[in-house]
Amino acid sequence: MLKTNKLADIPTITLLPLWHNQTKQIAINFKYDESVKEYIENFPETKWSDTHKTFYTSYHKTRLNELFLYFRQKKWYVNYEAFKNNSLPAKIAPAKQITLPLLKDEQANELNRFKKWLEQKRFSQNTVNTYAEVTAFFLRYMNLKNLTQITARTIEQFNYDFIFVAKKSISYQNQCISGIKHLIDFKGLAIDTLNIQRPNKDKKLPNILSKQEVKALFEATKNLKHKVLLSLTYSAGLRIGETLSIKPKDIDFERGLIHIKSAKGKKDRYTLLSQGLIPLLQTYIDHYNPKVFLFEGRYDAPYTQVSARQVLKKSLKKANIKKYATLHTLRHSFATHLLESGTDIRYIQELLGHNSPKTTMIYTHVSTTNLKDIKNPFDNL
Repeated sequence: MLKTNKLADIPTITLLPLWHNQTKQIAINFKYDESVKEYIENFPETKWSDTHKTFYTSYHKTRLNELFLYFRQKKWYVNYEAFKNNSLPAKIAPAKQITLPLLKDEQANELNRFKKWLEQKRFSQNTVNTYAEVTAFFLRYMNLKNLTQITARTIEQFNYDFIFVAKKSISYQNQCISGIKHLIDFKGLAIDTLNIQRPNKDKKLPNILSKQEVKALFEATKNLKHKVLLSLTYSAGLRIGETLSIKPKDIDFERGLIHIKSAKGKKDRYTLLSQGLIPLLQTYIDHYNPKVFLFEGRYDAPYTQVSARQVLKKSLKKANIKKYATLHTLRHSFATHLLESGTDIRYIQELLGHNSPKTTMIYTHVSTTNLKDIKNPFDNL
């Protein structure tokens, strides 16, 4: 329940831990006010839960501070006492939480060496940071249990206590297993076979925007940079990280191709440059004169993914598109629309940079081309 400062009538934002979709989230409570609601909706990755009747966003170690700073920009009061107390709302069953001791000095030093080892293996920086974080939790868990040797039993205990009982996501569990296995390789240890099966992820179909919705999205985006960013992401079927890494020299206007370098899996590939986008793209380059990256933020640094997500969120709202969509939805929509227009799935696989055709085959489940030809029995009643 939101309270108001009687002296200045300052809105109060209350941040609460929330378990939703088997994952820890941050609930954002406030006394209803249209301007406050709109400001909350503009925070990246904010969603509305019909189940809990609240706005919420994903929880991670920096998100609480990001929310605090975001609302303090408006000079609103932010109440996050619930996180200080590590408590959950009474109506939500809390998962068992474990308080882990800090790393010992020798463990911290070893973790730094482990990170350098991962970097030499040419893992992406995100992967290095993730593996280092999850293995740090594992080492701290060993400190909690006063264990000095890594054994199969230790890992299985950690998996149960820290991941399963705490209701961590399947993706997080797989990351932990991978990180610990790399730590074992780094240390050169020989342990018994792990009795841990990697859980399968939920096989959810991607959300797709129709061609009409994509067109409405672009028409609602008036800012030149924003329009080109979204149009290029869709028309080339790019991951947002790939879009933001493109340099002007990577664009071959004559051949109608874009050279995507060091994408996922350290692979290069070529993808399509839409002929219809070329005039708008050239206008953008002439106007903004990018120095290094095609899309640049402050001080010639690459445009951030947070800023790109905000661009999409505002454009979806302006276009009155209620369907849930992310920047990756544009890539999914590109692939689906190609499939529906008759493009061979092998070419789509190449354009998207998929290793296996099985990954690309998911779009056959969301394409409506063949489904439209099926006669519904209800129509014959």
